[in-house]
Amino acid sequence: MNPSGVDALLFDLGNVVIDIDFNRAFARWAAHAGCDVAQLRARFSVDEACLRHEVGAISDSEYFASLRGSLGIAFSDAQFLDGWNAIFIGASPGIGALLAQAAARMPVYAFTNTNPAHTAFWSTHFADTVCHFRKIYVSCAIGLRKPDAAAFRFVSSDIGAPPARILFFDDVHANVEGARACGLQAVQVRAPGDIAATLAPMLQAQG
Repeated sequence: MNPSGVDALLFDLGNVVIDIDFNRAFARWAAHAGCDVAQLRARFSVDEACLRHEVGAISDSEYFASLRGSLGIAFSDAQFLDGWNAIFIGASPGIGALLAQAAARMPVYAFTNTNPAHTAFWSTHFADTVCHFRKIYVSCAIGLRKPDAAAFRFVSSDIGAPPARILFFDDVHANVEGARACGLQAVQVRAPGDIAATLAPMLQAQG
């Protein structure tokens, strides 16, 4: 990356800023249902209901109702929510200090595909980490999700920087490619040190 070619940083949240693992949800639900974890994992998919949930088209309760059918388990909303929020492990090691360092030098934003239930959870439980973002673009609030071009155009326009001068971090290849197609600089986060290694020359140059 060209240290002088970035005006703003944009981060995904899941497995970039906050470590998550959906296997934890399946394990919690299996414990509630007294069934095999592998069975639930095989039945779960990012289906149309999941996508609609992430753009705010259906509520948490409506999505959980869909899961009752697709997973074949007769849970209460509270039981679904218990497993749904179990995916969160903790802030990625060292990310809080790195975000604080970056935010002292340039605007730092986040853009996450998520839903109201998860938003309520991470905004409360990881407040000390996400506080470094000038603004967090939440798919269920803006009605747009990655990797759609309209989503990246909306976020870039709202940030107020040319797409080519926004550096985006995401762990999902399709999201990285979607960002690049819209003109953003983008890095796929595959290992914990990828963000620090990418930002090091930039932060040193601005230090």
